[in-house]
Amino acid sequence: MDTIDEQIKNAPLSKEEARKQFVEKTASLNLQHTFTFDEAWEFVEHKRKQTEFQKKILRFENAVNQHPQSLENKVHQINPVKHSFADGQYIREIFNPAGLFLVTKIHNQSHPFFLMEGDMSIITEEGVNRIKAPYHGITLAGTKRIIFTHAPCKFITVHSTNSLNVEQIENEIIATSFDQVKQQLPDTELLDHLINQLEEKRA
Repeated sequence: MDTIDEQIKNAPLSKEEARKQFVEKTASLNLQHTFTFDEAWEFVEHKRKQTEFQKKILRFENAVNQHPQSLENKVHQINPVKHSFADGQYIREIFNPAGLFLVTKIHNQSHPFFLMEGDMSIITEEGVNRIKAPYHGITLAGTKRIIFTHAPCKFITVHSTNSLNVEQIENEIIATSFDQVKQQLPDTELLDHLINQLEEKRA
């Protein structure tokens, strides 16, 4: 495996070389796949780009923390957080002044977010997205963002939890590394049930 990893790192195959190898090995080993070569290639390329982004955003975060104008321990003073609770929900309201570069934590759970006031640019592995209030979206598990605030912002996130202890909740919803993120496969059981109901009615 070390030899394979070294080859992938130092002399990766082109797509056509990989396709040829895929076809030859499939035939020689008499394998049957549940996916096509293109599907496998697309997945591997996505994971490669995702890993590259993760490494670079950690380097960026380290560079920001080492900068002479880094906020260091003043982050929560300059970006105050308001904590609220509802039935099984933790609501986190953050206030950001204009003109700040921020690097978020690694999110361990998927959850909704709402930009209630302001204007910000968000950098993720998908690229740069500038959003203006009012705006809402979904943060996926494993996300770590770079944010620049063009104007003062009020940003709200909502998290599912049974705890009322903020420190305990943060341990649930924040990962200390990308390897720690709890990735969940999509649950298709309800969708299968709805499809069956529609097909039964059509019959």
